[in-house]
Amino acid sequence: MAKSVNKVILLGNVGKDPEIRSTPNGTMVATFGLATSDRFQDQAGNWQDRTEWHNLVAFKRTAEIIRDYVKKGSKLYVEGSLRTSNWDDKQSGQKRYKTEIIVSDLSLLSGRDEGSSGGGYSRPAGGSSSSANFDQRPPAGQDDIAQSAEISDDDIPF
Repeated sequence: MAKSVNKVILLGNVGKDPEIRSTPNGTMVATFGLATSDRFQDQAGNWQDRTEWHNLVAFKRTAEIIRDYVKKGSKLYVEGSLRTSNWDDKQSGQKRYKTEIIVSDLSLLSGRDEGSSGGGYSRPAGGSSSSANFDQRPPAGQDDIAQSAEISDDDIPF
């Protein structure tokens, strides 16, 4: 059988605060909508914006991160896969379909004042990191050695 790929990559904004729930066995689930936009020129030559809404679902640790750091307006980079489910509508008897993106990787791109308190937190869904602060630079004013070191032309290797 030929190899197949089911991969989605999105960069967009969260439309409303994520809904967080737990399954009966305790698995955390986050559901939310993500908007992506593109620009095109219509037949009259005017620029138009088209927004597409995507339904996303995240589980376990990724859902916890979404609960803690994602809110309406957050800018996200998301990788995942498509999953379509179907059921019979009890009222009309018609078959219904819903396509969702199952999140496997998530990067928060918003700053603290741009709709997210995460400030650039990024973590693959399979990782086990529990810290949301990866900035390891020393606080301002504590880099005295680099400030006081003088560099001459003799120090440059080329």
